[in-house]
Amino acid sequence: MGTGLYLYGIFPTPGPQQLEAQGLDKQPVHTHVLDGFTFLYSEAQQERYLASRRNLLDHEKVLEQAMHTGHRTLLPLQFGLIVEDWRTVTEQLTATQGPQLEQLFHKLDGRREVGVKIFWDAEAEVQALLAQDEQLRSERDRLEGKSLSMDEVIRIGQAIEQAVEARKQSIIRVFRSTLNPLASSALENDPLTEAMIYNAAYLIAWDDEAAFSEKVEALDLQFEGRLRIRYNNFTAPYNFAQLAN
Repeated sequence: MGTGLYLYGIFPTPGPQQLEAQGLDKQPVHTHVLDGFTFLYSEAQQERYLASRRNLLDHEKVLEQAMHTGHRTLLPLQFGLIVEDWRTVTEQLTATQGPQLEQLFHKLDGRREVGVKIFWDAEAEVQALLAQDEQLRSERDRLEGKSLSMDEVIRIGQAIEQAVEARKQSIIRVFRSTLNPLASSALENDPLTEAMIYNAAYLIAWDDEAAFSEKVEALDLQFEGRLRIRYNNFTAPYNFAQLAN
């Protein structure tokens, strides 16, 4: 028995019609037109959905299927959004933020989100740094087998840390200067792991993806053996569909 409506995303009308997709709990996905917007939803079978990998993927797959059918302009909704009925949606969203939704549709029209995540081996970077910087290497060698004051240990450690950070920032600057000019908007998110040094999303024209991908490949070759780049060229535009508070 359903416990409400699980919402996936919002499209300009008419939106996707007869989308053959399964949502969470293998429920059929439907569309509903409300106040000039088309909502993608399924019947919720739980009062609350855990953000498990399977549930998150099922949520994302629904949006990707709609995009693959040609409905590329959409506002993805956050995972786990369940409402009691459509009156709730009108009262809490469309009646109060309808103009903002329209502005977001205009911003996203003809554009897609792509993502670039950069990973490196921090220990390998330290070793490369010491191999290139004779003074730092000499300072580091003083730490081995000698009794140094705490102030000396801290100073040397900080010097190495600052030099590694400078190497990281120099890489990031190359990615920014190469990729940002290709996007209408770019957003940098916090790294998700210690090995990740850069996590960015870009809003680009749909037809520009091939050129953007070539730039990413060129960067991969430029830093070959030093970085691992994860490029996502097809995703719902979560980073650029945020309503202002």
